[in-house]
Amino acid sequence: MPIGLLSVSGFTPERVIDNSQISHWSDASEEWITRKTGIHERRYAGDDMAVSHLAANAARPLLPDDEARDKVALLIVATATPDQPQPATACFVQETLGLGLIPAFDVSAVCSGYLYGLVIAEALLSGRYRGSQALVIGADKFSAIMDRTDRRTVSLFGDGAGATLVGPVPDGYGIHGSALAADGKGAGLVRVEAGGSRQPLTGQARDQGGHRFRMDGRGVTAWAERFVPQVVHQAAEQAGWGIDAIDRAVFHQGNVRLVQALGKTIGIPESKLAFTAPEFGNTAGAAVPLTLAEEHGKVPFQRGERILLASVGGGMTAGAVALTWY
Repeated sequence: MPIGLLSVSGFTPERVIDNSQISHWSDASEEWITRKTGIHERRYAGDDMAVSHLAANAARPLLPDDEARDKVALLIVATATPDQPQPATACFVQETLGLGLIPAFDVSAVCSGYLYGLVIAEALLSGRYRGSQALVIGADKFSAIMDRTDRRTVSLFGDGAGATLVGPVPDGYGIHGSALAADGKGAGLVRVEAGGSRQPLTGQARDQGGHRFRMDGRGVTAWAERFVPQVVHQAAEQAGWGIDAIDRAVFHQGNVRLVQALGKTIGIPESKLAFTAPEFGNTAGAAVPLTLAEEHGKVPFQRGERILLASVGGGMTAGAVALTWY
């Protein structure tokens, strides 16, 4: 039996960070931010809200009672900003949601993490965990690692989470194709350099900003425009689709301009593209599932719709999934 998305939900914190605040923190004008990114607002979580809280808040509506929780046999959390180095953030989410003694682990592929997790869940549910359901969550708190003086990054990122319940669907629905890719030669394009075994977070490293997020925006864009179309075409080919067959596309919300550029390169009309970047910014690993939930809330997906999910993330990584909505 095929594996597909059964339900979706999203969560964003209440605090709104608009472009006037970003302008105050950095040397970027509000006009520059809007023109370059298409982003108007983003959401920041408070100091008392960890990534596991974001993830649990997104997932809770999908698990309204004990019966729903008992069906979950697998929990995957995609994040690049975990609660702490260990244990996995998924274990904190498992405890918060009251899930049973099931596998719970994190996936780290930065902004592609959710699609990596979704493909892993499909494989496990098609094998050892056949007949069960998985909870796959993307959640990030990039506000905690921002250099607020760096206009190239602070103008982009916000906090949030998106959750999906994944499980068996009838023949003809669900995931028909997927493709994942990583390119270690691009590892320096997106990075937090200090805090691991390569460079411990010493006082000197902190003073030098090694614990802050850094990104080569132009390099990321060039990589995305080259490799994201490749994984999209691979996933569509597996599904037996031409690009024209796609009804709606949910891309990683790096920024509005990147989504528009990828749509144009791949040949997907802007009318078929989903956007949450204007109000939420780039929510990293949360972007695809959060945008999926927001799009479903605005114009619900209809049974039989052909949906494309695609992402680009640090590593560099890319992913694409072609599915039919059930």
